[in-house]
Amino acid sequence: MKKVKLVTTIIVMAFISLTAMSCKDAKKEHNNDEGHNTEMNHDNSDGHHDSDKKEMAMNSNQDGNAEIILKDYFNLKDALVVDDEAKAKKIGASLEKSLENLDVSKYTDAQKLELKDIILDAKEHAEHISKSPIAHQREHFKVLSKDIIDMVAITGASNKLYEQYCPMYEKGSAWLSMNKEVRNPYYGSKMLKCGKVQREIN
Repeated sequence: MKKVKLVTTIIVMAFISLTAMSCKDAKKEHNNDEGHNTEMNHDNSDGHHDSDKKEMAMNSNQDGNAEIILKDYFNLKDALVVDDEAKAKKIGASLEKSLENLDVSKYTDAQKLELKDIILDAKEHAEHISKSPIAHQREHFKVLSKDIIDMVAITGASNKLYEQYCPMYEKGSAWLSMNKEVRNPYYGSKMLKCGKVQREIN
């Protein structure tokens, strides 16, 4: 029994180490040849942005207001991926309004209460994003992402979503994407591909 526990512990530690090392290697590679990688990452992230745009059209059977919230959220994520502080500010303001307009009337009483709490918190972070420099935008995006993940657990989503995870940013941070390919909104061009798909939603 002790041997099994030991082997399991070693496997888990090895996995965590490999994930962290891959992100550190990506950071090291960026630092060694910053100009070249920035250009390459910009090209990659543009491709990802186009791909998200194509997939952004959600089916009409989802709640219209939740659809608008998700659209703003994915546009915000894409702005952070390409290190665009000004665009993230504009989208943060738009997202704050979308959150304000969420119609919770069709949900159960328990879901209404939960959604109201989620929206209240998410609005605060969207507002901060609309007024902050990019480093702070990313800090607020981390908590906002948790709120949006919690919202989707109640409202659902008509397209498949990917919950992705970066082990490096603030001791581990998640976000949602419509694309399986990892494009990191917390580090942008510095560590564009750092992270993994944690789970598929829907």
